[in-house]
Amino acid sequence: MAFFMDAEIALGTKLLEIVYMVIGLITIYAGIKNLLDKENPSRVGTAIFWCAFGVVCAFGNWLPVRVTGALVIVMILPAVFRQVKPGHMDVPSAEYMEGQFKKIGFKIFIPALSMGIMALIFAFFTDISSLVGIGLGVILSMIILMVYSKDNKPMVFLNDSERFLSTMGPLCMLPQLLACLGGIFTAAGVGDVISALVSNIVPEGNVNVGIIVYCIGMALFTMIMGNAFAAITVMTVGIGGPCVLAYGADPVVVGMIALTAGYCGTLMTPMAANFNIVPVALLEMKSKFGVIRNQVVIALVMLVFQICYMIILK
Repeated sequence: MAFFMDAEIALGTKLLEIVYMVIGLITIYAGIKNLLDKENPSRVGTAIFWCAFGVVCAFGNWLPVRVTGALVIVMILPAVFRQVKPGHMDVPSAEYMEGQFKKIGFKIFIPALSMGIMALIFAFFTDISSLVGIGLGVILSMIILMVYSKDNKPMVFLNDSERFLSTMGPLCMLPQLLACLGGIFTAAGVGDVISALVSNIVPEGNVNVGIIVYCIGMALFTMIMGNAFAAITVMTVGIGGPCVLAYGADPVVVGMIALTAGYCGTLMTPMAANFNIVPVALLEMKSKFGVIRNQVVIALVMLVFQICYMIILK
């Protein structure tokens, strides 16, 4: 409680910690539920994964660094040996879902829209993280859904959260790990190594060639890391800074367009699991890479557009 009572810690930081605690507790619930589920063929491994993940999310701010590292290793082991599997799921029948659609109609999108609106409100009008806004948006969405139907009770939301986590499986931890990887790469000096290599390719003072290499590098490195935010730190240190920004290009324009160039890579990689692999599982698509195949051409066209855009606006 000392953390939440400390007047020197900003309100936004405290609220964000509460959001992570709620996420962690839901994840721990997923682990316990699967442990007690006799229909789950790997209930022990599944429970270890979700409970370790939940403890790190909920209490990582107060755990010693070595304990957190150990829990991450413990969490990864069941995933590596494919011992994280979904158990029994109480999926509504097709008839029930059709009946609810006839009753609610397209108003079902209002709860989802409320989460986005709350995130934008917090991002633009407060100093509090937009993730807190999403958390409050989820609460608002739950209230709206409870108004829509009396069947939507708290346990329904909790069990559906567990069902969604089980459907995603270990892939749900990939964004966090990739974001950490970006920081590790930067600290390890990968950007400096890339800079040394690229300096032999890009003619000194030729900003346009630098932009082309920078944008393509952003797309490729994002494909490797699965996260444009992780890639941009390394690529800006290695290419963007010495080959583009050093010659007077606008850092706001360059940074903004570099990210969108990275997002072109996001469309073409299975490492962006939450975008390209999870939908395959949720939609029960036959092709594991069906989403990526439908996005490759668009991604390449958009990458060319981003390169031209940056050259014009630099």
